[in-house]
Amino acid sequence: MLPDPTARLRFRPMGRDDFADISTLELGGSRGPAGWIEWNLRNYDEHGFGLWVVETHQGEFVGDCGLTMQEVEGEWLVEAGWHVRSSLRRQGYAAEAATGVLDAARGEAVDHVVAIIRPDNVASQGVATRVGMTLEREVHNNGGPALVFGIDLGR
Repeated sequence: MLPDPTARLRFRPMGRDDFADISTLELGGSRGPAGWIEWNLRNYDEHGFGLWVVETHQGEFVGDCGLTMQEVEGEWLVEAGWHVRSSLRRQGYAAEAATGVLDAARGEAVDHVVAIIRPDNVASQGVATRVGMTLEREVHNNGGPALVFGIDLGR
């Protein structure tokens, strides 16, 4: 289920033809853009949801966002994720995308959603807080420290 478009953004499923756009994101990790897309497609196959491409209504690539399954300390959690191109940050796009992701999670009857954020990523911590998430715990995840923000979706 795709989120409803907001005033500035539209969402569409991510596919292999999005390589050029995805390669403009600072994703971190070892997957690289092609691996990121393949991982995302597996998320759709295995869980029924994944990441979407985020664009303006004029078609400008903004980033990606969506729901994925993430293992944290041996527990599988539904994560809301978002990435915005560096040149478009600090314009409210991440918060709009994250709000759309949470709305989609409600539509999928997901009870609880987390965001796993590195301690130095203060901007994403602010986005998580703006969309109603609170810090639940600090963990060691994927090779480093991480903060787990979460929200109950009222089911």
